[in-house]
Amino acid sequence: MNCLRWTESGSVGRITLDRPTRLNALSAELLAELVALCGWLHSRADIRVVVVIGEGRAFSAGFDLGDFAAPASGNPRDGADLGRLATDALTNVPQLTIAAVRGRCIGGGAVLVAACDLRVASEGALFSIPEVDLGIPLAWGGIPRLVRELGPAVTKELVLTCRPFTANEAKSLRWINTVVAEDELERHVDELATSLATKPAYALRATKAHVNAVTEEMAGTGRSVQDADSLVYAMRDPESRAASMKYLEARRK
Repeated sequence: MNCLRWTESGSVGRITLDRPTRLNALSAELLAELVALCGWLHSRADIRVVVVIGEGRAFSAGFDLGDFAAPASGNPRDGADLGRLATDALTNVPQLTIAAVRGRCIGGGAVLVAACDLRVASEGALFSIPEVDLGIPLAWGGIPRLVRELGPAVTKELVLTCRPFTANEAKSLRWINTVVAEDELERHVDELATSLATKPAYALRATKAHVNAVTEEMAGTGRSVQDADSLVYAMRDPESRAASMKYLEARRK
C-alpha cells in the first residue's frame, strides 16, 4: 500500500493514513486502498479492534483537491463514488473501530471519523466541512451519518456555514466520545483499544451490528449511492465550478 499503513499488536490493528506531506488528503488511491484493506479485515477474526489515525500533524485534510481539480480519465462517476465505498467499507468491518483525531479533520476526513464506532480527539483537533464553499454537496453518506448523530438542524448549520468547530464543541454535540490532552491521544486510544479487545469477541461484534442496524433505521445511508451523481453534476455546473476554482485559488495563497 502506498497511502495507508497497517500494523497490528495482538488483537488490535491500526490503520494509519500515511500521506503526511499532503495532510493525509484522501486521494482516489488512498480510498481504493481503504476499500481493499477493509475487505481483507473480514477474514481477520483474530483482530477485534482497529484504530484509525493520521500520520503527522493532521487526521486528514479531506478529499484530495488535486484530484478534484484534475479528475481522473474514464467514468467520472466511478471516482466520485470511491469515498462512499470507502466509508461504507469502514463502517461495515466486523471489528470495533476507533478514530484517533489530532490536528485538522476536514470534509471527507470528518465523514471517515463518522464511519468509526468510537471517536477520540486531542484538545487541539479542529473540524470543518467546507464542501459547500467548494461548490459541491457533502457526499460519501455524510449527511445521513451526521443527521442521525447531530440532528438535522446542527447538521445543516455545520454543513451550510462551513465554519470550523473544536474538539470540545464536537464532544458537547455528542459526536466525539472523549477529548484528551495533545500528548495523551495515542496512549489513551491504545489503552481503550486494548481494554475493548479483551472482551468476548461475539458480544463486541453483535453489539456493533445491533447499533449499526438501529442507526440505519434512523437515517439510512442506502440512498447515498446517488451522492456520486450529485458530485459529477457539481463538477460540471458553471456556478459550482466557479466556486471550486475560487476556493482552490484561495488555498494556494
